Amino acid sequence: MSLKAPPVSPEASEQARQAPVAPRIEHREVRHGETVVDDYYWLREKSNPEVVKYLEAENAYTAAVTKDLDPFVSKLYDEMLARIKQTDLSVPVRRGEYLYYSRTEEGKQYPIQCRRKGSMDAPEQILLDENELSLGHKFVGLGAFAVSDDQNLLAYTIDFSGFRQYELQVKDLRTGRLLPDTAERVTSVEWAADNKTLFYTTEDAITKRPDTLFRHVLGGGSRDLLYYEEDETYDIHLYKSRDRKFLFLNIESKDTTECLYLRSGDTGKFAVLLPRRSKHRYYGDHREDLFYIRTNKNSLDFEVMTAPVSDPAESNWKTFIPPREGTLLEDIDLFRGFAVSVEKSQALNHLRVYNFEAHSWNEIMFPEPIYSAAPGSTPDFEATHYRYTYQSFITPPSVFDYDTQTGQSQLLKRQEVLGGYDPAEYVSERLWVSARDGARVPVSIVYNSRAFKRDGEHALFLYAYGSYGIGMPVTFSSSRLSLLNRGVAYAIAHIRGGDEMGEQWRQDGMLMKKKNTFFDFIDCAQYLVDHQWTSPGRLLIEGGSAGGMLMGVVVNMRPDLFRAVHAAVPFVDVMNTMMDPSLPLTVQEYLEWGNPNEKAAYDYMKSYSPYDNLAERAYPAMLVTTSFNDSQVMFWEPAKYVARLRALKTDRNPLLFKIKMEPAGHGGASGRYDRLKDTAFEYAWLLSQVGITT
Repeated sequence: MSLKAPPVSPEASEQARQAPVAPRIEHREVRHGETVVDDYYWLREKSNPEVVKYLEAENAYTAAVTKDLDPFVSKLYDEMLARIKQTDLSVPVRRGEYLYYSRTEEGKQYPIQCRRKGSMDAPEQILLDENELSLGHKFVGLGAFAVSDDQNLLAYTIDFSGFRQYELQVKDLRTGRLLPDTAERVTSVEWAADNKTLFYTTEDAITKRPDTLFRHVLGGGSRDLLYYEEDETYDIHLYKSRDRKFLFLNIESKDTTECLYLRSGDTGKFAVLLPRRSKHRYYGDHREDLFYIRTNKNSLDFEVMTAPVSDPAESNWKTFIPPREGTLLEDIDLFRGFAVSVEKSQALNHLRVYNFEAHSWNEIMFPEPIYSAAPGSTPDFEATHYRYTYQSFITPPSVFDYDTQTGQSQLLKRQEVLGGYDPAEYVSERLWVSARDGARVPVSIVYNSRAFKRDGEHALFLYAYGSYGIGMPVTFSSSRLSLLNRGVAYAIAHIRGGDEMGEQWRQDGMLMKKKNTFFDFIDCAQYLVDHQWTSPGRLLIEGGSAGGMLMGVVVNMRPDLFRAVHAAVPFVDVMNTMMDPSLPLTVQEYLEWGNPNEKAAYDYMKSYSPYDNLAERAYPAMLVTTSFNDSQVMFWEPAKYVARLRALKTDRNPLLFKIKMEPAGHGGASGRYDRLKDTAFEYAWLLSQVGITT
């Protein structure tokens, strides 16, 4: 049996190299007295065979015009794969008598979830083999993974579509048998203290908003409805305190939260910790008969208060961690003997450890000027060591245990980079860019000192996101070495809309200040050009999702500044999406982008919406990627964007659209080898635009 593709006739090959032209079918809407015409509105029809035909034509066109890149793609894939230790083991995490870990095997796409009792010398028990779960499926997404307190039962959720539509399964770890207790559209899961009762949240079938909380006793056919959130701007999420004594239901909009709680051994109703109040965000946890409440009541960047469980009224709140100017208090981890304050300032992470007995604080110190550090997995409430992860542009992901008694950190594992990686060859720096309004925007940059020269002649890859208060950490990527070793610098612009510089940084890049996000990116790019880091003809940019919207906006504003763009799953059809409340996320997003039913917000959003501001002008080379089953940014947004851009652009630069028609999600393929192939293709295409093809 031949594995070669059948020969393609010259006529068919030439036809495939002709850019598809999407039919124009007029669609009219009246919005705020204005008639809006959208000739590509029909591409929303997912079940329409003509839509599928058009998408497949785009894929065929991309494959045809990039065929010459195939050897380069293969070369990049091989060198990226060669750096990875394919058969590997995570650092085991102790949970009672058991050590839990995951491992990978060479040639297998997915990890295997395992445990051993007592020590790593004991026999291995496989809890879930995602490779076996993937049989007959193109996509596997593991969501929740919750082990009962007695460690006999595993509740997990699984998605096979890429649409983030998870089904609950319960596995008896003593027998390996799946129980008949299942549920659809489950978003979070926790166990009660009796080891037989499950609490879980589910989402709306149309909007995908997590809105309902249920309780279910295993073996029973029914479930009890405990809570339903009516306000469409809120969603809900269930979690459990580390001491396993309380369940918490977090009810959250973009600017307001409410927290409900229930003792994990109780069967009654959840109680309200503090009734919701507009623009008050707070989050509850528990330790030693006290609720610990992270709140922005008095400080934009949060503080931590305590309240007695017996009477948690706001009048009984006492300060545990006061606010610190310029420091965002992101989270607090609670243990019997210590607490960890997870913080961020100046686009850097900080971990401060409090000793309850000594009433003293110590900060975990990190060796590099720019890095990323985050809590690891320490599920044991009685622990005396705190696990955290550390990495940088130069240091691979590393797992440490911090001894809270001695203040010393022990390295447990550092990701191996095969093939002779020498960190001494690489340099990372922090730049500060003055934006047009005077704000100082941090930019993190890394390059190979032997291959890259700051002469304005070398290529630079600039990445950013800038939305939802999600900061972009400085992380290591072994795949990125394929860029750096070819003389391409890599940079992250920590633009407004994220949280790198605190909560105000987020608020200054949302709603009626959203354009700061785009101006910051352009100003950072211009700075890199002006200071000889690169030139417009050598500047490559990338962003995904809301970062894909960023790509669409900046190429409308400054198409001359960039050589090539990768827009991944881009949120580019802003007005059509935000005017449709039936779509996933739309109503919840009013507090992020604005409510377009209000004229002022409508006008502001329309003034930057990428799709609505396409015009007859020259654009950079563009690669747009997405998935047919993406539930976060519907496929038709990038499809419509490409169709309209192709009809308007006046240049001859390539415009390519690549869509996964098989099951895949917002993050693309689920298998690690498939994801690596996608990265190899995207890098090959971007590099080819600056003349690098080997």
